[in-house]
Amino acid sequence: MKKIVAKQALTETGWQTNVEIGIDKGRISYIKPAPNGASATVSLALPAPLNLHSHAFQRAMSGLTEARGPDASDSFWSWRRLMYRFLDQLTPDQVQAIAAQVFLEMLEAGYASVAEFHYLHHDRDGKTYANLAEMSERIVQAATDVGIGLTLLPVLYQHGGCDARALNGGQRRFGNDPDQFQRLHEGAARAVASGPEDFSIGVAPHSLRAVDAEGLARSIALGGRGPIHMHLAEQVAEVEEVMAHLGARPTEWLLGNQDVNAQWCLIHSTQMTKEETRNLAKSGAVAGLCPITESSLGDGIFNGTQYLADGGRIGFGSDSNVHIALFDELRTLEYSQRLRDRSRAALATQDYSTGRVLFDAANTGGAQAGGRDCGVLAPGRLADIIGLDLDNEWGACRNGDMALDTLIFGGHGHDCITDIWSAGRHVVKDGRHLKRDRITMEFVKVMCELEQEI
Repeated sequence: MKKIVAKQALTETGWQTNVEIGIDKGRISYIKPAPNGASATVSLALPAPLNLHSHAFQRAMSGLTEARGPDASDSFWSWRRLMYRFLDQLTPDQVQAIAAQVFLEMLEAGYASVAEFHYLHHDRDGKTYANLAEMSERIVQAATDVGIGLTLLPVLYQHGGCDARALNGGQRRFGNDPDQFQRLHEGAARAVASGPEDFSIGVAPHSLRAVDAEGLARSIALGGRGPIHMHLAEQVAEVEEVMAHLGARPTEWLLGNQDVNAQWCLIHSTQMTKEETRNLAKSGAVAGLCPITESSLGDGIFNGTQYLADGGRIGFGSDSNVHIALFDELRTLEYSQRLRDRSRAALATQDYSTGRVLFDAANTGGAQAGGRDCGVLAPGRLADIIGLDLDNEWGACRNGDMALDTLIFGGHGHDCITDIWSAGRHVVKDGRHLKRDRITMEFVKVMCELEQEI
């Protein structure tokens, strides 16, 4: 039995002061008043959200795509071409080392778990490994080593576009037909089952551009009752391509042709009409937002004010992992709404501050999207917990919702994180992951190897 004593905690019943949280077998066993005179373990205990969208390998690209390309109007598509060239280099050992560093940084940033949207399946020439699920196993091994909770989402990627053109270049490492993907998914499921009990698996048909009708149907069936994730309506060019080939906008087509429900997480969705926004909100699906990456790639601004007003659920992910920072993701979404509408406190309600709305959404939407029993401090739930120190210049001894507002909008919330528990695993202490030195050394070695090849 582990115990955390917190001066204040955000629990399922709201804010509580001076509480003791018991952890047993990875779950919260009780929350009760702390004994008189008990020394506090942390100033503040919060539920730790799930990072609902990550491409781990892209962490190694951070900082490599900020120069202007040959096209005067650089865009997502020029970034994508560089990403494919980068893919020509990566080995399984390198991918595992990169993933371990990424997962470590997520834990230190306040995420206790991650949904890894995993589409890097094959060797550098596009040929399959002797073990079809080799790369999936490397992701599981990295997550196990680091101690982060994992929802693995093997990705089906069939075509280079809606016209079913063949995959080429770096894309060949992603490609599977439905039969091969089924075998890969089975191997990935075995890898997940060999990991900690809180690991799980879902499925991810990549996008309407990359899967056909058969592939979409079969991948959904493979997912069973688990999470189904898909990129949707991220770029204007994507919307135009889908309209030209399927006769409808991406969100319109998906909602009209699939039973989109609470199992689904639609990533980005930055290109939606008001009607699409309303209909997606009513579906019960989570809109998976990655505001830092969406800003980096110039995707556009998600219609967050309307989506939340219509009862929609959102969650947050770090996507390209160009900058992994939980509180910064939340702030970036809010500021995008303010800039678009020239407003303030855009996502706040009459009952809750902006920070509280964003943080609750991150936990509720993340738990749903990852199929993980987390997102709230309550007996019986997974012990995914952030411990923070507010007795400093960044926390300023703030309480309740004001503490959340300060962490998110003060710009130094990350500096206040002292501890992370993931399913009860105490993996971050004093702001540092317990294996940081070894894992980071291995990552730096890989980065130096790639620098010589790119």
